Amino acid sequence: MTDRTPHADRPRPNRRFFSRTSWPEARFLADVLRTETVGGGLLLLGAMIALTWANSPWESSYAALGAWVPWSGGAALHLDLDLAAWAADGLLAIFFFVVGLELKREFVAGELRDPRRAALPVVAAVGGMAVPALIYLAVNLGGDGLRGWAIPTATDIAFALAVLAVIGSHLPQGLRAFLLTLAVVDDLLAITVIAIFYTDDFSPLPLLASLVPIAVFGLLVQRRKTWWWALIPLAATAWTLMHASGVHATVAGVLLGFTVPVLRGKAGDSHGLAEHLEHRWRPISAGLAVPVFAFFAAGVSLRGADLGAIVTDPIVIGVAAGLVIGKVVGIFGSTYLLARFTRAQLDEDITWTDLLGVALLAGIGFTVSLLIGELAFGPGTAADDNVKAAVLAGSLISALLATVVLARRNSAYRRIAQEEQVDADRDGVPDVYQRGEG
Repeated sequence: MTDRTPHADRPRPNRRFFSRTSWPEARFLADVLRTETVGGGLLLLGAMIALTWANSPWESSYAALGAWVPWSGGAALHLDLDLAAWAADGLLAIFFFVVGLELKREFVAGELRDPRRAALPVVAAVGGMAVPALIYLAVNLGGDGLRGWAIPTATDIAFALAVLAVIGSHLPQGLRAFLLTLAVVDDLLAITVIAIFYTDDFSPLPLLASLVPIAVFGLLVQRRKTWWWALIPLAATAWTLMHASGVHATVAGVLLGFTVPVLRGKAGDSHGLAEHLEHRWRPISAGLAVPVFAFFAAGVSLRGADLGAIVTDPIVIGVAAGLVIGKVVGIFGSTYLLARFTRAQLDEDITWTDLLGVALLAGIGFTVSLLIGELAFGPGTAADDNVKAAVLAGSLISALLATVVLARRNSAYRRIAQEEQVDADRDGVPDVYQRGEG
């Protein structure tokens, strides 16, 4: 599951955000970072370092680093953020821009261009949010934790895609498109839930104002005007206004990605602009934005926690069960029912076992789940600390179960690929296709 476009066919130099460097080492590094396995490995490495540091005797230095505010003069625009917030809101917007580009390509010219296939991951995202919320409410009914009902509804797209990239070298491409669509819809719905139920300082005026630079950005790219000195300031302005509105600023990245045209503009163009920009920005996303985000997001400290009290807390049980069980039931169940009783179709290359693995993978909650926990119970409270432990446990269990299922499926697809390459008599037809003939 790597970048599939041959290097020799890359877009011509007249449409570049950044001009291609003449340094062969830099080109090689960029090509390495475009490989999804490398990007996923860097994200997981950042998360492992954060978890180790946050649970070591030096955890105070990790907390101090994340809490450092590099620019205190940005209070007027709500930009007096600490490093952890800049990673989650700022750098991650680059990742969501690349995701927006890729997702639009899938809808316009890829695996999801058929509405019957595109409907399945969208409905799966809704089911994957509803069932975990119901499980959480059932566990906490009559208790003090009802306000945290939305915690297990979110899927962390960066971590989920990273795990899939690391273990899924031979899995069908349509499986990644399914997870990508599901996770983006999940994130957008989760952000809507936060805005409606957990945000007291929502400002509609900056939100509406953010649509202006997004529209200008879209107008320029639709006309194939990719001037970096115009597009980058427009994107930064859209991000700033989106953040000032109280809406998670990564939404700006998705919307900007959706404005970029996918199809080729001229007969001489080798690729559409969306593919070109994705090619240019993916190394920055995979090599910088996502690993740094993971480093600050995954540092959940469990030092000094009363594990006996945690595992019996209804909040913890509700969150963990929602992520591990609710996501699977909601995603797999809604997809099956939709495919069974409507004309919606699962990609012919995807089996239901493959989908089970993706449903388990969607139980990785992390960032948005932790954010909702803070908004629901207040940062630093006992309930919030228990939420962090539950999200960490539920996400790890989901990731491990998904790895078991998808690794077995990946091995099966690898064997199929190897069999299709065997041509003992060298007649140009793989032997697997000649069995039974004669």
